Formats: sequence, structure tokens, C-alpha cells
Amino acid sequence: MADFAIERALWRRGLALVAGVDEAGRGPLAGPVVAAAVVLPHDWPPALALDDSKRLSAAVRERLFAEIRRRALAWRAVAMMAPEIDRVNIGQATLLCMARAVQRLGVQPQHVLVDGNRLPVLALPAEALVKGDGRSASVAAASIVAKVVRDRWMEAYGRRFPQWGFGQHKGYGTRRHRDLLARLGPSPIHRRSFHVKGEPWPEAAQPAKRRSGGGRSVAGAKPLRPGF
Repeated sequence: MADFAIERALWRRGLALVAGVDEAGRGPLAGPVVAAAVVLPHDWPPALALDDSKRLSAAVRERLFAEIRRRALAWRAVAMMAPEIDRVNIGQATLLCMARAVQRLGVQPQHVLVDGNRLPVLALPAEALVKGDGRSASVAAASIVAKVVRDRWMEAYGRRFPQWGFGQHKGYGTRRHRDLLARLGPSPIHRRSFHVKGEPWPEAAQPAKRRSGGGRSVAGAKPLRPGF
């Protein structure tokens, strides 16, 4: 279970605004990668225990997401869609999303905690935390936001493209997803730079149009089309 030990050490040094950063969706064959940044208050209720989103059920993630939206000093989620992922590669896409999530927080953190072993380019003090989403409450909160936001995008895509079953597998390379991909070919949201090892990439019906710009973002409690 994540806790505030790392944050408290920073707070004692006078760094009151600490942002946690994490991502969801590096590995799927389809859909966006989403990064989130969250600044939690110092009086976060202990009863609202935060942890790596992968360890939590969907119902618990949704409940905590609502609490983060209500209580966080600031939060932001940024999504980069498949055409941009294909253009810059998933590693760079993830780091760009992380940087943009921090830049668009609306407040300037005094320190940034990033899950993993690589840092995005930031004009702020930052440190990478391996398995940070299980160690830092702020990073855990970001992991929950990124996961819920991405899952809602994929559920919306599932309604738009029901034949590919995105609402169930969320774009991950399950056997069912690979079977559908082999039969139907890629949808407009499949990542053309991804393929299943040992399996040929099917012919594309119609590539998705590339969009310029800095990704799509979600912040505060404002609604977004997929139901934020």
C-alpha cells in the first residue's frame, strides 16, 4: 500500500506542492496512452487508502477517482492517440504525456515524483521512483486517475466500434482481441506501430487521420465526452 513517507520528507524541506505522475496504456495494441499528474493535500484522509491502480478493483478505482477529483489541490490527465504514438513511438509518447500533464496542472509543483526509471523533460525538480505507484500516495493517485480516464476512453470507443470489443479488453492484446484483429483488421484507433509477436499485422481498412497538437487533456471536474 502506498503512503506519504516520501511526500512528508519533501514537505519537511518546505516543498509543499508535490506532484505524483504516472501513466496507463503503454502496452495495448489500440487506444491512447494516458498520463496523469496529481497534487494531493497534506490532510488526505487515511481512510482513503491509495495504491497502484493495478492492485485495485474497478469499483475501488472509480470511488477513489471521485475522491481525488474532489479533494486534490490539482490534477490533470493527458491522452495521446494512436496516430501520434505511431509517429513518435510509445516511449516518447508516454514521456510527452507526462510532461504535458505536469505543465497543465494549473499550479506549479515544487517537486515531481514520476513512476518508473525515466523522467520526462521538466523545468522542475523531479525524481523517478521505480514501482512508485506502490510507494508514493501521490504517484498512486496519478496511476488511478490515468487508469480510470483511459478505461473510460476505451469504453467510449467500445460503443463507437463495438465489433472490436474495446469495452471489455481495453485495447490490450488478449486472445479474444487478437482473434478479432485477425478477422476484422485494425480499427481507426489501433496502433499501426504495434503488432503481436509471431503474428502478421492485418491489412488496414482505413488509417486514422493524424491530428496535430499536444494531446487531449482532462482536468478539474469538468465533463469530457467519454464521461468524465
